[in-house]
Amino acid sequence: MEERLQKLLSAAGVCSRRTAETYLIARRVTVNGQTAHLGQRADPDRDEILVDGRPLAPRAEAVYILLNKPRGYVSTLSDERGRRTVAELVADCGSRVYPVGRLDLDSEGLLLLTNDGLLAHRLLAPRSHVDKVYYARVEGTLEPADAAAFAAGMTLGDGLECLPAGLEILSPGECLVTLREGKFHQVKRMLAARGKPVLYLKRVRMGNLPLDPALEPGTYRYLTEDEVESCLLYTSDAADE
Repeated sequence: MEERLQKLLSAAGVCSRRTAETYLIARRVTVNGQTAHLGQRADPDRDEILVDGRPLAPRAEAVYILLNKPRGYVSTLSDERGRRTVAELVADCGSRVYPVGRLDLDSEGLLLLTNDGLLAHRLLAPRSHVDKVYYARVEGTLEPADAAAFAAGMTLGDGLECLPAGLEILSPGECLVTLREGKFHQVKRMLAARGKPVLYLKRVRMGNLPLDPALEPGTYRYLTEDEVESCLLYTSDAADE
């Protein structure tokens, strides 16, 4: 299937799409012996694509991992402060995968990792409005007024505008929070703004994919084909809303 050369170079791990543009402008890429140009498309199964005279590596097989992230790990592949990373938890998967979004160091729960940039983009794109559901335990007593404030949308003390969100009260100190965006420390900041500091936070669903209850913290499994297809359909439908 034909795709833009920028995407093909990125998928092959040569460089980012933005850097691929500079490669094309610098005439470092050829397709079937001809210098390629910006915006050109090619089929890696049919065309010979060279960068600096070297062929692209075969496209890596798509890998989709569902991790139950434990507390004490950062959601990055490396950390300049020497903290433990989620990459360590999936090091034996045999592929270089990237977290889809982030969970705080002291938060746990569902974290997707994949080398499929398309699915990651669909899940994170603001226009997709993919639901993310969190279980939270808080200090203090949750009240109907808290749920109403979440439903109306909130402006935090630093001026951060938060879209309307769901807050389902499970007990006086427990709730489920549903967000359709993912701003920095958003659940904690919204609850803190209501005078209910978060004591414990766990993501239990992303889109239509729940956290697998069989997964112990720090363990993972691969998504099934049906789950991957369901995620793609969900993000496509969400983007069309």
